[in-house]
Amino acid sequence: MLKRTQISVKGLIQGVGFRPFIFNLAKKLSLSGFVQNDTNGVFIDVEGCDSSIDEFLDCLVKSPPPHAIIEDLQYTSLPPKGCKDFIIEESAIKENNATMICADIATCPDCLKELFDLGDRRYRYPFINCTNCGPRFTIVKDIPYDRINTTMSDFHMCHDCSSEYYDPKNRRFHAQPNACSSCGPQLKLLNNEGFAVQTQDPISTVCTLLQDGKIVVIKGLGGYHLACDAMSGKTVSTLRKKKYREDKPFAVMMENIKTVRQFCHVNAKEENLLLSTQRPIVLLRKKSSCTMPHDIAPGNLYLGIMLPYTPLHHLVIKESGLSLVMTSGNMSDEPIAFKDNEAYARLKGIADYFLTHEREIFMRCDDSVVRVNENNEMIIRRSRGYAPYPLKLECFFTRQILACGAFLKNTFCMGRGNHAFLSHHIGDLENTETLNSFESAIEH
Repeated sequence: MLKRTQISVKGLIQGVGFRPFIFNLAKKLSLSGFVQNDTNGVFIDVEGCDSSIDEFLDCLVKSPPPHAIIEDLQYTSLPPKGCKDFIIEESAIKENNATMICADIATCPDCLKELFDLGDRRYRYPFINCTNCGPRFTIVKDIPYDRINTTMSDFHMCHDCSSEYYDPKNRRFHAQPNACSSCGPQLKLLNNEGFAVQTQDPISTVCTLLQDGKIVVIKGLGGYHLACDAMSGKTVSTLRKKKYREDKPFAVMMENIKTVRQFCHVNAKEENLLLSTQRPIVLLRKKSSCTMPHDIAPGNLYLGIMLPYTPLHHLVIKESGLSLVMTSGNMSDEPIAFKDNEAYARLKGIADYFLTHEREIFMRCDDSVVRVNENNEMIIRRSRGYAPYPLKLECFFTRQILACGAFLKNTFCMGRGNHAFLSHHIGDLENTETLNSFESAIEH
């Protein structure tokens, strides 16, 4: 017996490969209709034999994409209208903007394999991504989550990327930031006077500069980092003085868990956090044999360690062979720099070189910081990888509420429906730059 069902899905379902999942599931079950993003979530209109639709709904609830979180699913039955195929329709704009934006996701194993595969067309391409990983929150200008509403809108996909984007069997089917070296963002290397450094390979050049004890500003997902060789006491001390950072610890990025274990104690829970798709900075207890320079974390028994989470990080860390200080690109007490001109103006007195690129960061977002306490994750700074995913509450807000947060270590919170949307880390509201960051984040 033929059956038609309209399904409205809400939750974290945009930017996680949900539409491709629905498309392929419908095709597998010989169903027709369409799926589309809208400003409330995802809308599905599907028809076919009743047992197939029942199986479709069951798979939708029990086996969604790995990063998807379904919080509400409503469906109604309607008379069949005789659709012949199943398609992904253009996104729709509805009255209420209630959908959730996905946090940025660390580079997945499949993309990482391609990144270092000499025969792959994206070999060493520092902006490789797919439906399972890459930038999300930091490039989104508006919802629904479509390329036109991101900072990738200026990059028009080449034939090969476009073929992947429209191929249901491809991992990049409807991957909005999809790009390659032929059509996507490119790296630029500048000195601290703002002049381009002539090089055919910015990554190799930067690796040599870091090995030579230089301080390099590196543009990341949600802002700029100040990077240097973490094992060079002289360079670390110089960075600390130039940044006016008297004693706060520097975060260190290491290539893998094996390297981390040379310096710190790592239990199973801590290892899982280091390897998670959020890739936070994890506070780890130093070993008595730790040879890290004193100025990494003066007077501290712990080190803040993270693993690479962007393709560019993986390339620089692996090819330099170094563990790197990766501290927020700012002067002490300022927000992390995320605009190109702003980064140069604020950091040229600290850094020797700037490794930047053409993909705009729309929303600044600093690294998250966590630790393990009694085998439970304790979030100290909730930001990249976690924000802007909300906390689900038992109560219900009858109207939207804004909680502006504290003056020091600021975050704000938006209460809407049964969710509390905690912002990313803002910082101390004691200067104009941080206040502007606070206001722009609320508007977003």
